[in-house]
Parts: sequence; C-alpha cells; structure tokens
Amino acid sequence: MLKLTDDGAKITLQDQPSTADNGLFWFGFALLIGAVAVAMAMSVLPERLAIGALALLIIGSFFFNRQRQQHKKAMAGNISSGILWVRAGELVHENHGKREHIQLIDSDKIILTGEQLAITDADDNRKYHISGFDNLQEAKAAKAILQGQALTKRHANIKMSTD
Repeated sequence: MLKLTDDGAKITLQDQPSTADNGLFWFGFALLIGAVAVAMAMSVLPERLAIGALALLIIGSFFFNRQRQQHKKAMAGNISSGILWVRAGELVHENHGKREHIQLIDSDKIILTGEQLAITDADDNRKYHISGFDNLQEAKAAKAILQGQALTKRHANIKMSTD
C-alpha cells in the first residue's frame, strides 16, 4: 500500500512466498540426521569407526556453514517485505524493528523490471533489488520519487497521508 507523505511516500511491501525448494534447509536437515546417526554410532561401533563418523559430521558442518555464508551474501541487498520510506535519493527500509538508511548517489541507476526495482551502481553492479510492491503503479511511483520527479496522475490513485 502506498501513502504519500510530505517529502515522499510510505510503501508497505508484501513479501511473496518462495516457491523454490530450499536446498539449504534440506542440507541442514540431513546434517541433523547425521548427528543423530553419529551419536548412535559412537555407542555401538568400535572406537575407530566412531571417530571416523564424527570426522565426517565435522566436515559436513564445515560445508554447511560455508554454504550458509554464501547464501547470506547472495541475499544481501534484497528487499521484499516491511515498510519502505521513499524520498528523493534516499530509502529507509524498516523490517522487524530494524531500520536501514540507504543513500543513493548521482551515478546510481534505478531500473524498473515488471513490479520490481533494481538499483545499480555506475558499473551496473547490483546494489539493491526491491520487490513486494502491490502493483506496477507503486513501483513506478517509488522510482519517480527516488529520481526526484513529481508524482502525476499516471502514477495511480494515491492516498494522501500525514504519517
């Protein structure tokens, strides 16, 4: 939902549920099952085999943690839920009680792709990807405000608010 404020707009983003299978979840689940198997093996198997099973669990934990860190890096800059306060050249993303202030610089580019916004630097490296807008008009309005343009009728029916 988009509400116009004195110096920009307040947009409530609606996170879309992911339909993709989360491989990281299943890998973590398999690691948990492996931990239970190692615990059982330590009580049943000879000492050498139990130590080997424990070593395999440690190696699996290392790879799981590495994958989790890579996944976390890949998700940095994705905004899909919460409240987005949009002003000319500035965003404030509020989600789960945390606020992130994002200042855009003159060389940043704002690209509208469907109902999503991508903010890239001068070298076309992605800085932020914003999704979760209710409709295309909200995305267009956010882009216009970020670029310092005045909103017009073509940006949709916008509710006025003093929040």
